[in-house]
Amino acid sequence: MNRFFYTAFIRLLSPGLLGWMALRARRAGGDWGVWSGSRFGRYAGVSVLKKPIWVHAVSLGETRAAQPLVQALLDQGESVLLTHMTVTGRAEGALTFATAIAQGRLKQEWLPYDFPGCTQRFMAHYRPLIGILIEREVWPNAIASARRAHIPMMLVSARFSDHALRNSLRAGRVMREAYGSLDAVYAQTLSDAQRLEQAGASAVRVSGNFKFDVSLPADKVARGKAFNAALKRKVVAIASTREGEDQLFVDAIARKVGRARGHGKDLAERVMFYLIPRHPQRFEEAAALLQKAQLPFMRRSQLVDIGQAGAAALRAGGQPLVLLGDSLGEMPSYYASSHIAIVAGSFEPMGGQNLIEACAVGVPVLVGPHTRNFEQAVVDAIDEGAAIRVQTVDAALCKALDLLDQPAELSKMGQAGAHWVQKHTGAIARVVAGLNEIKARKAVAPTRGAATKTYPPLT
Repeated sequence: MNRFFYTAFIRLLSPGLLGWMALRARRAGGDWGVWSGSRFGRYAGVSVLKKPIWVHAVSLGETRAAQPLVQALLDQGESVLLTHMTVTGRAEGALTFATAIAQGRLKQEWLPYDFPGCTQRFMAHYRPLIGILIEREVWPNAIASARRAHIPMMLVSARFSDHALRNSLRAGRVMREAYGSLDAVYAQTLSDAQRLEQAGASAVRVSGNFKFDVSLPADKVARGKAFNAALKRKVVAIASTREGEDQLFVDAIARKVGRARGHGKDLAERVMFYLIPRHPQRFEEAAALLQKAQLPFMRRSQLVDIGQAGAAALRAGGQPLVLLGDSLGEMPSYYASSHIAIVAGSFEPMGGQNLIEACAVGVPVLVGPHTRNFEQAVVDAIDEGAAIRVQTVDAALCKALDLLDQPAELSKMGQAGAHWVQKHTGAIARVVAGLNEIKARKAVAPTRGAATKTYPPLT
């Protein structure tokens, strides 16, 4: 399939695709701007940004991963155009970069739909100096429009599975040309790099995973530690649950409560569980599940903060067994106030969620069997002694409760995780150096072409 047929195909499917996106937005809540002008590359007025660096972070995970890169760009004096596809990614960006937005140094925008006219109008309006795609967001018409406008494009912190490679090869020429048009590709691992080259990318380097360069807000970590100290109970964080997993964990906790009664102290007197859904649209669903299971719980939104005042309010609320994490942007506090973290998204075939942030705080991690999205990181963390893989939700809870009675082992795992994260930092510096190389070349020869690619391919 070439790009002409790709465009014709998505035009044919566009009514159904836009309808599906509108339905998804209605279920998720928030303003997705599905029918807004910016989704179609139509903007009022003139852009206030002059030669911005365009960073595309599709959703919540990519926005969090992009945070240290965006901050590094702001620190070196760049203006930044930050685009998203989902409301959760946009909300996270607005929270993280509120100061830069207020100063006019960063602007958020929806990524336009991948039709030639939409993407060409986007490039003409914002005229980015360079475009940076986070992890795996490669859109053929957007890249073709950038090339036509002489805008160099980078794919960074790129991950590319065997499944993604098969789909790319199946798509044929359109994806090979898209990957081949990228000026630089920075892969997370050597395996990702090799698969990207098979897909058509050149100029591939291995930089590592951006998530290792995570800069956790010191104030949030401090609040979490204060909450932990004041709580006087052991905490198991069940983080980033996906569809179907909340029910599994609620049922497993209920079974544990039933078995604990009559055997020494009740579980709620010794342990608290955090249940933290990945997406805000499922907060109410998780609350309903906890209520139906008759598990005593409080919502994070009922507390003043996750600090000493919040812990006092929690105790006044009758020492609930579960704290429902119905907030955004507080994962560092949740992890910092925990003794062990079960990183979900991995107990149903969802591909897993990021465990690096928990390790960075020094929290031992348990993961399930489905971790393809972070497979190399999970394998490395297990090898380092920072994480343990279990096969079921019940096994995860059993292992977590067992480890709570082994403080020496918890400390050993936590230290191993923090050391593992520290020794893998540096991906941001490598990418920023590469970006500055491209900027320098562009200043000398503003037109772009294959001859500007100077990075050697992998051998």
